[in-house]
Amino acid sequence: MDNLLDKKGFISDMDGVIYHGNQILDGVADFVNWLIDNDKKFVFLTNSPEKTPHELSMKLERMGLKVSADHFYTSAMATAAFLSSQKPNCTAYVIGEAALTKALYDQGIYMNDVNPDYVVVGETRTYNFEKIEKAIELVLHGAKLIGTNPDITGPTEKGIMPATGSLISPIEIATGKKAYFVGKPNPLMLRHGLRKLDCHSEEIAFIGDRMDTDIIAGIESNVDTVLVLSGVTSMDDIDKFPYRPKYILDNVGEMLKL
Repeated sequence: MDNLLDKKGFISDMDGVIYHGNQILDGVADFVNWLIDNDKKFVFLTNSPEKTPHELSMKLERMGLKVSADHFYTSAMATAAFLSSQKPNCTAYVIGEAALTKALYDQGIYMNDVNPDYVVVGETRTYNFEKIEKAIELVLHGAKLIGTNPDITGPTEKGIMPATGSLISPIEIATGKKAYFVGKPNPLMLRHGLRKLDCHSEEIAFIGDRMDTDIIAGIESNVDTVLVLSGVTSMDDIDKFPYRPKYILDNVGEMLKL
């Protein structure tokens, strides 16, 4: 455990690691204060594209944690950076929240519901048949289908809710086109995090609660992985996968107790 605590930096998932919905999880306050007090580099990486870094900072502040906006990186930001690198000044039809649209605007990507280069889907609470119908039409006319993250479900204070992977499925089925997902387990997300921290892979650890997105992303990025059981994964689930995390903890606070 000393090897873990001696890491120069930490990249941590948020949902299921830091909070469920609007409820902070056990041990998180002690862990975040330890990061700050020990001058550790850290970034909170989230597959959720629904909030901006400033909104995430404010959310944690309401829970009693002061973490500045520059410590957050979202799948919306990663998606915008990816599309900009693929086709600068492209256009997109977006099914998602305002944070996703803002991330795209910040990269010079503008909205287009006539002949866009991409159809981009992220988690949203304004999902409806009209939007699905429009997305299918545009994809069939040549727009490339992009998902911010492949998660089928996500944890909230109300329980498990559908995420982007579920929302994009009807479009994939109707068009016969498979989406490209930018968020975890795509190693792009972790590489963005490493660049943000200015650290090498051996200098950081990645903390997550999902074997199928977080842990595999860490393994494929050659970083030490920490699975916490405060999210969607239980001990019984681990043996269902052909790979394992380096560390398994009940929650992030247990790291300090050990």
